[in-house]
Amino acid sequence: MEHSAAEHVVIAGGGPTGLWLAAELRLAGTPVTVLETRHERDPHSKALTLHPRTLEVLAFRGVAEPFLAEGRRIPSGHFGGLDDRMDFAVLDTPYPFTLALPQARTEELLEAHAVAAGADLRRGHRLTGLTQDEDGVSVGVTGPDGPYTLRAAYVVGCDGTRSTVREAAGIAFPGTDATTWGWLGDVVLDDPPTGAVYAASGPAGGVMAVPMPGGLHRIVGGDPDSNGPDHPGELTLDALRAKVTRIAGTDFGMRDPSWLSRFGNATRQAAAYRQGRVLLAGDAAHMHYPAGGVGLNVGVQDATNLGWKLAATVAGTAPDALLDSYHTERHPVGADLLLSTRAQTALMNAQSPEGQDLRTLLSQLVATVPAFSRSLAERLSALAVTYPPTAPGHPLTGHRAPNLELADSTDLFTALRPGRYVLLDFTGAPAPAPGVVPHAAPRPAGRPAWSTVSVALIRPDGHVAWASDQQDDEALGAEIRTAVSATAGRRVDAP
Repeated sequence: MEHSAAEHVVIAGGGPTGLWLAAELRLAGTPVTVLETRHERDPHSKALTLHPRTLEVLAFRGVAEPFLAEGRRIPSGHFGGLDDRMDFAVLDTPYPFTLALPQARTEELLEAHAVAAGADLRRGHRLTGLTQDEDGVSVGVTGPDGPYTLRAAYVVGCDGTRSTVREAAGIAFPGTDATTWGWLGDVVLDDPPTGAVYAASGPAGGVMAVPMPGGLHRIVGGDPDSNGPDHPGELTLDALRAKVTRIAGTDFGMRDPSWLSRFGNATRQAAAYRQGRVLLAGDAAHMHYPAGGVGLNVGVQDATNLGWKLAATVAGTAPDALLDSYHTERHPVGADLLLSTRAQTALMNAQSPEGQDLRTLLSQLVATVPAFSRSLAERLSALAVTYPPTAPGHPLTGHRAPNLELADSTDLFTALRPGRYVLLDFTGAPAPAPGVVPHAAPRPAGRPAWSTVSVALIRPDGHVAWASDQQDDEALGAEIRTAVSATAGRRVDAP
């Protein structure tokens, strides 16, 4: 189907980030074409973990249930492979756990969601180049029937660490090359360890084992033999067996590998997430060691931040500055991601006596200092992500909104499903705001930061756009009208 270039968005890359972005754009009615080089979905699952914030994102679009039904819930998380794990039960979320689900299945579910929403997914079609001008972007594509050109208003690169879109746009990708290599194997274990997650570490290295569907276990780890700038060659089952035995004292009876791979700690971040009519998300914007299983999650969260902003820009209902805020808000998140994964890489490779003592000390802090453990868990799960306000305002501005109860016995996540702004009113006597009917909500219990809030405007991505503690009805009404006009325009949800 052909679309007007003035309203059409082309996404390069049909992985989790590209598929979720396509669905988010279609939610707003934006025509989308997704170009995916692979003819078939990759059967190997680089990612295996969905974090709490990603589950919240899926929930406030109404699509979390299939993931929750199939995934395996793990009520804890690790930082740098430390022996003591963070307890996710203390997190303020409906999903206080990580969800183990192979990436191949996650992609399958996201693809079904995007296609059902009307995205045009073209497998076996590769973006080969692009040229942008004031009016749009011309995209060169090679497909099964030969080369052709698409014209679009914007192009988004979700095409991985070797992004063709990033290179064609001339966006720098500074960082560091690999100095150490991890390894993984999806194998059958005749004598598997017990429990949801097995972990062992010491001077010989570290290893984790996680059950997977189909009778497989994911074995992942690192050891001193894997250090160095050069790729150490293809991983064999014998090499994996030897490494695991040195660390864990057993190979758990491993056999019949379905996938063996190595991965390095090369760490880079795009200098800009936007270059005119070209944007980047997911691995095209940031690459890192897969510590903590955060990569897929941050990519989906990039797409959640970008989707509604790009849709509003294409529709002409938002100023260009809104799209600029994608870089302003998500680039620092990517930088923090690189900080965290580098720190965890150092811990995972701390095999010296001093390094082992550092691991022991930090592990003890996780186990005995609840505030420390919770802080790490909130960072890893992305529940702590806060966007800087564009101007001085309420302390909640930019913070993630929890799933607050509404007076009609539903909740905020349900109200967010249409992908529009949501106006929450806690006063019991809603102030007038032309064209807007607020969602009445009882005063949140057990959340001190919300205890004095009268009204809050929630963005389509679940973050607070504006809030007020004003108690005077007339003044509050004026504030609401100003905030709605300046922030949300006509895209405020009404019951």
